Amino acid sequence: MKYETVKKALLEKPRVWLVTGVAGFIGSNLAETLLRLDQKVISIDNFATGHRYNLEHIKASVSKEQWDRFTFVEGDICDYASCHAVVKDVDVVLHQAALGSVPRSIDDPLTSNCSNVTGFLNLLTAAKENGVKRFVYASSSSVYGDSQELPKVEARTGNLLSPYAVTKYVNELYAGVFHKCYGMETIGLRYFNVFGKRQDPNGAYAAVMPKWIAQMLKGEDLFINGDGETSRDFTYIENVVQANILAGTTENDVAFGEAFNTAIAGRETLNNLYEAIASGLKEQLPELEIKAPIYRDFRPGDIRHSNANIDKIKEVLGYEPTHTLEEGLKASIAWYIEDIRGRENG
Repeated sequence: MKYETVKKALLEKPRVWLVTGVAGFIGSNLAETLLRLDQKVISIDNFATGHRYNLEHIKASVSKEQWDRFTFVEGDICDYASCHAVVKDVDVVLHQAALGSVPRSIDDPLTSNCSNVTGFLNLLTAAKENGVKRFVYASSSSVYGDSQELPKVEARTGNLLSPYAVTKYVNELYAGVFHKCYGMETIGLRYFNVFGKRQDPNGAYAAVMPKWIAQMLKGEDLFINGDGETSRDFTYIENVVQANILAGTTENDVAFGEAFNTAIAGRETLNNLYEAIASGLKEQLPELEIKAPIYRDFRPGDIRHSNANIDKIKEVLGYEPTHTLEEGLKASIAWYIEDIRGRENG
């Protein structure tokens, strides 16, 4: 497997990585994996959506020697000077910092644009000015908009349905132009509904997977938007970490200036997801009483069906998902039980 070969090579020849949004869900998992591979990690976060306790989770998960290779800067990518400072002497940028959520962007498009477009361009420009060649960034399946085609293929997108989708598509346009104009090795990863440990279950814009797990554990009401037949390609965090590291190390110049679906090529309805989470929780906590879901109106800006074709990322980057939805869900449920119950008792 290409990923295993790459990890061995990194252990033998470490690099310097910048991880933006490190206190968030995906960023913290990336930093943890890189530190475990004895890499030097520089990071930045402004805690708009990330949490300081995620940094403590990273520290507890690595050795002292590995933690000593970690540098954290509290800063905002909307500030160009902060971006310029953190990219110095970096080999690879893994850009995860953004304001996620379609509903958030509909409620407040200006703030989403500042973080996701201005912040992106700040970091991309700062990387260019500091001679950083490799720039890997988080795009999104939202760029497929109202396209009815399944599975989704990178070359064909539809009309965008939210300001968030616009910001991610603009990222891809800027990255492509910086590759053409300046020779930067930009690679976009179109994430499809990522889930796993450290994903925040709280707040108005929480993702469905952690939110439902937490609500079931606490015996709270759980809502499904629409009829529950909306479907998604849910992607476990370890698969996304793999894609980032492969993108950060690839020597295949076909990858540069391109965007890649990052998923498991599966498709699950919200109704089936509800049943799978409930079943997984009952398996570990037989005494748990779980409420039936409450259905409400469809949510503006949401894509009806999402399913990825991952042939391109397999062929170009050597990506092979290591975790299915079922395997990822089992691991996630175990983590949330320990985390949520620990907080309640703690």
